[in-house]
Amino acid sequence: MEGDSVTLHTDLTELQEDDGIVWKFGAEKSLIAEIVKAAGVFSTSDDVLDGRFRDRLKLDHQTGSLTITNISTEHDGDYSLEISAAKLTSKIFSVFVHARLPVPVISSNSSNCSSSSSSSYCSLVCSVVNVSHVTLSWFKGNSLLSSISVSDLSISLSLPLEVEYQDKNTYSCVLNNPISHQTQHLDITQLCHTCADSVYCCGPTEAVIRLVLSVLVGVATVILLVYDIISRRAERGQAHNDTSGVYN
Repeated sequence: MEGDSVTLHTDLTELQEDDGIVWKFGAEKSLIAEIVKAAGVFSTSDDVLDGRFRDRLKLDHQTGSLTITNISTEHDGDYSLEISAAKLTSKIFSVFVHARLPVPVISSNSSNCSSSSSSSYCSLVCSVVNVSHVTLSWFKGNSLLSSISVSDLSISLSLPLEVEYQDKNTYSCVLNNPISHQTQHLDITQLCHTCADSVYCCGPTEAVIRLVLSVLVGVATVILLVYDIISRRAERGQAHNDTSGVYN
């Protein structure tokens, strides 16, 4: 996994005086480490391949084993070992580095809320982004409900699920690869709401009726406001006339 250290073993207990070790990487077999014990050479090639191995390679001077520290996905590939002694032997190590997994995200789509007799259903989706060599799964308790996998490409994955609003079962979304996993548990009460709880829950006819009623209320409000203004003006005019009569 990314960030870990990986050791490639020569299976030697101790290097002999005339032993030589050569470590190479990739299809181009780029030299990354070398031991010539008789000459006292124990070297690593930090600058090879644009420096991707810089400060990451460690040689065991006793056995010739190679350790790659703080490994990342750019260190995926084949590592070849050549041991020159009484006879020449070679080995190939295939290294695959898994990226650290993100935690899946569960979201709901309230617009998909629907009713069936006395039951309400909630549409959910579990998603992850930029993943490869993983499987995304929905579980009900310990039972697998559905899953989707991706191999080589780094892509986004989404997996839908529909549950009843009143469902008391335990659901979880799990992202896993061969060496690790991440789990997100579903909280139905937070993500799922019945149609009655939705802001947009009305059919077309009821929506039109509500709109007409809103307009009528608005018109009535305006009429009352105008009537109130006219009444106040009439009262002021009458009061003015009464005052004038007194002075006359």
